[in-house]
Amino acid sequence: MLELRVNDQITLRQLAPGDASNLYRQIDASRKTLRKFLPWVDYNTNEEHSLRFIQLMQRKADEQEAMALGMWYQEQLCGVMDLHGWDHLLQKAEIGYWVSEAFQRKGIATACCKALISFAFKNLRLNKIEIRFVLQNERSGQIPIRLGFTKEGILRHSAKLHGQYVDMVVMGILREDWKF
Repeated sequence: MLELRVNDQITLRQLAPGDASNLYRQIDASRKTLRKFLPWVDYNTNEEHSLRFIQLMQRKADEQEAMALGMWYQEQLCGVMDLHGWDHLLQKAEIGYWVSEAFQRKGIATACCKALISFAFKNLRLNKIEIRFVLQNERSGQIPIRLGFTKEGILRHSAKLHGQYVDMVVMGILREDWKF
């Protein structure tokens, strides 16, 4: 099980089935805020859904396709960061993240992104990391900017959010541009 110590208050740890109840509580506590930009929130309506997500991501981690890591702040689960869309041929992947409302504005997602990016470049030998977010999600978009990502474009009508097509911003960083 992967565990990355981010700093003295924050740890990234691969989610395990025993985390399902806690994960569901964090999603449910921030449902209104999270669903503005994350369509999957409407489909995670009980602990069983959270458990199935964790089990799916464990299988994907075993197959080196993706991984889901819980963000732990002062030993409390406060969100999830994942590495997905792992392309072994191109040596690239995408990072996604969300933080529970009670833990936002503490720099947790930025610190965790930085740790996961360093791990992915060093240990997984990736060449490129992308972050995609809904165009209107300006707060989420600040994280890749702070980390030195380059805006690569806007994918028009690239996702659906609550029945409406939305544009996605794509930002990327190359291993050669990352400051370890």
